[in-house]
Amino acid sequence: MPDTASAATQEVGRRERYARPLFLATIVTGSFLLFLTQPLVARMALPRVGGAPAVWNSAMLVYQALLLGGYAYAHWVGRLRPRIQAGLHLGLFAVAALWLPIGLIDAVPPGDRSTAFWVPWFLIASIGPLFFIISAQAPLMQRWYALESSRGEPYALYAASNLGSFAGLICYPLVVEPLLTLEQQSELWTGGYALLVALVVGCALTTPAHTVEKKPERFSPPASRRRVLHWILLAAVPSGLMLSTTTHLTTDIVAIPLLWVLPLGLYLLSFVVAFASRRGPTEFIAQIAPLIILIAGGLAFADGSQRPIFSATLGLSLLFAIAVTLHGEMYRLRPEPDRLTGFYLSMSIGGVLGGAMVAILAPLVFDWAYEHPLLIIAAAFLLPQANFLRFIERIWEDRKLRRILTLSIPTIVFLVSLAGDRKFWPEVPYWATIAAPAFIGIVAVFSIGQRAVYAACLAALMMSYGGWSTLKLSFQDVRTRSYFGVYTVSTRPGGSARVLTHGTTVHGVQSLRPGTQTLPTSYYTSKSGVGLALTNAQPLYGAAARIGVIGLGTGTLACYRVPGQSWTFFEIDPAIVRIARDASRFTFLSGCAPDARIVLGDARLTLARQPVSSLDMLAVDAFSSDAVPMHLLTREALGVYARALQPKGLLLMHISNRYLDLKPVLAAGARAGGWHTRMLRYSPQIEEKLIEEAHPSVWVAMSRDPATLDRLVALTDPNGWETLQERPGFDGWSDDYSSIIPLLKGLTD
Repeated sequence: MPDTASAATQEVGRRERYARPLFLATIVTGSFLLFLTQPLVARMALPRVGGAPAVWNSAMLVYQALLLGGYAYAHWVGRLRPRIQAGLHLGLFAVAALWLPIGLIDAVPPGDRSTAFWVPWFLIASIGPLFFIISAQAPLMQRWYALESSRGEPYALYAASNLGSFAGLICYPLVVEPLLTLEQQSELWTGGYALLVALVVGCALTTPAHTVEKKPERFSPPASRRRVLHWILLAAVPSGLMLSTTTHLTTDIVAIPLLWVLPLGLYLLSFVVAFASRRGPTEFIAQIAPLIILIAGGLAFADGSQRPIFSATLGLSLLFAIAVTLHGEMYRLRPEPDRLTGFYLSMSIGGVLGGAMVAILAPLVFDWAYEHPLLIIAAAFLLPQANFLRFIERIWEDRKLRRILTLSIPTIVFLVSLAGDRKFWPEVPYWATIAAPAFIGIVAVFSIGQRAVYAACLAALMMSYGGWSTLKLSFQDVRTRSYFGVYTVSTRPGGSARVLTHGTTVHGVQSLRPGTQTLPTSYYTSKSGVGLALTNAQPLYGAAARIGVIGLGTGTLACYRVPGQSWTFFEIDPAIVRIARDASRFTFLSGCAPDARIVLGDARLTLARQPVSSLDMLAVDAFSSDAVPMHLLTREALGVYARALQPKGLLLMHISNRYLDLKPVLAAGARAGGWHTRMLRYSPQIEEKLIEEAHPSVWVAMSRDPATLDRLVALTDPNGWETLQERPGFDGWSDDYSSIIPLLKGLTD
């Protein structure tokens, strides 16, 4: 008997020795797969849903909702006997495997429904079961780990979970996407799924024998409703702020490719720091967070496009400081391990609520990204605060004085903030625009530790840095917000021109000088590639030329129309159609082509439904801020254009871009599709910039008939057009494979 007992003890010891590494591997693998899924599925869906920041936010909301479902399932199943838990969990793994290999259902966006609601349904139907079962790993495996009390506290495993998530997120754009096709990525994911199932089986086998058939018991008291609500709020604000920061950075500051990775990556890393066993980093960040919020959050309304790197750095630092501090507060308020799944369920509910506010509610309610400063102010209320100067704390300890200060400070700082925003109050002296925010900042530091007063000072600081003028524009009805972004129609000082911008990118300019209202401007002037081609549409294709344009914008190109021509615009955003048709804003469309046909929907899908050879010329000018939608540049997209154009038709591609060199993409696609190419780089002279509001542009003309290109060159600028050169070793983009890494100008120039 002693030998038997000793052998059993040794067996338990060996099993426990491998338990922690096994559970770590399982949790990390599951989280890695989850965050490999997100960009992978988004990449698969790109040809059908586009690549606007709002699409990414909708996708993130779907992932958060499925995560909530997985956490709710883990919370419920944790009440069952461990043997039943394991059997049920592995059974659901088998059911979810019916959705393998990972991919998308056969569905396209209907033209009569909102994309904001169709995208979530589409993603849930495509990957819902797989994402749901994998999302349960982090809380459920921690619950299984805690079945053996000698293993220690399981919460540190959640930090490892988010480290795995971060690794999956970073690996996709840097390693997986550049090296593998979508089919190969799907196969890789399927292999990871099989590995995860094997690891879960291993975790189940480590369940202590004395608990296998024992129903789990809870010894600690349940959390109060107030505590649960606090958990939800602490999770909701960082979740919403992560999405609002993504939108803010990629549209209002700088549309750098892959920038969306950074907010999500920092959000995940905040959990790694906040849930780590070593509390030093979290406590340090929490101490300085009120100052970071004042410095970076105070600029929430400021125009960051003039100093994009500096502004982006501040925005990302703000997100990380808030996320670490609030997640650290969640960790401090965590329950005992027997209440662990309920804690994570509350966290997931908060994540969904924060995501829903930004992805669904905000575009419906606000005409600007007001959710971003509102979330920062909410964070100010939730921060654990203590003033680092003892003499200031003593001042606030006096009840009578505290009451006076609490009532007077918010009033004073908001009045002072009016002097800080010179766009709102042009008559204010320049020195006041500097003194006002400085004064508010000093008062805000004095108010640290008094949450309501501190939050009021923060709001006033925001208003002094452009908040009042931003609100003024909302009341003037010059902004339009849709699912695809925020569009601003503004008039240049002096009334020389009217401008449409999406974030930091100009999408159209109309001159308001007498006699020039119908003059094509910006990227579309008469000397640009598209201007030269459309001006010569009649010599090329006769008086009844059939012309299509992808991307309506302000309708500038419509002013190249001449009587007898048939024009069709393909536009995805109804808000843009309303702007272009509103003659009080822009008159290109109403004045030059009032009878032009406008087709709503994603251009690839709607163009594919047009009759074969129905166009003579097609101009592709679709942008999301400064980024050309990737799915409009693939070999398959060129095939759609070839189908719509007659055999001698002319395709015009706008590839002006601040960050990507798109020439190799079109050169490789042209070779694969039998196209011939010419490119025109246009750099306007000073007088052209002044009179025609001209912008530099790069247009590529493509045709499957070389004689058509020769005629275009002969009719326009024989010396200006150049042949597009291929890049050795670059095969271009397809729906199955594409990566922007080789095209980043900093890497290729």
